[in-house]
Amino acid sequence: MKKTLCSVAVFALLASGSALAHKEGDFIVRGGLAAVVPNDSSDKILGSSDELEVKSDVQLGLTFGYMFTDNISFEVLAATPFKHDIETDLLDLGTIADTKHLPPTFMLQYYFGQAESKFRPYVGAGINYTFFFDEEFKGKGKAAGLDGLDLDDSWGLAANAGLDYMLTDDWFVNASVWYIDIETEANYTFNGEKHTTDVEIDPWVFMIGGGYKF
Repeated sequence: MKKTLCSVAVFALLASGSALAHKEGDFIVRGGLAAVVPNDSSDKILGSSDELEVKSDVQLGLTFGYMFTDNISFEVLAATPFKHDIETDLLDLGTIADTKHLPPTFMLQYYFGQAESKFRPYVGAGINYTFFFDEEFKGKGKAAGLDGLDLDDSWGLAANAGLDYMLTDDWFVNASVWYIDIETEANYTFNGEKHTTDVEIDPWVFMIGGGYKF
């Protein structure tokens, strides 16, 4: 009986250690689908009552982190380039342009619970740098006399929350949400005359996927 109890205790100890969550010194890599959903607004354009609107996009999201302690980490958010259509209700033009952007974001995060826990919720705060490229007017935008679109890069604050659930000692599933302060100036010409429009994109970023720690 004592041998049986001892064997059960050893098995339980091994089982509990087979899916330990993140701990001090771990490197953490996550990957999955990331949806950028703008919470956007802009100045009125060309003397009208209409704004520029930035539409959503889904791409591959990646994060890379390092655990300074069992509860505190530094993390970088990266992704494949997001591509956004730009629309306006002005003269019912609809989609007038598109742009690509990358939003590298640097976060300090706090993980709740103990390293022995399979379930680790976390929150974080940090700073974002977004740079835009390949921005251009097209279709109805060009036909209406719009040209030379250039979007300024953006610095802003960011916050996130998420959770990891360990499947094995190394692999886990993840879900997270981010809010990022992104503001830019849209510089362009209309029939050869220069114009500038302030645009607040301020997206929510939703990511779901998996990860690996080592």
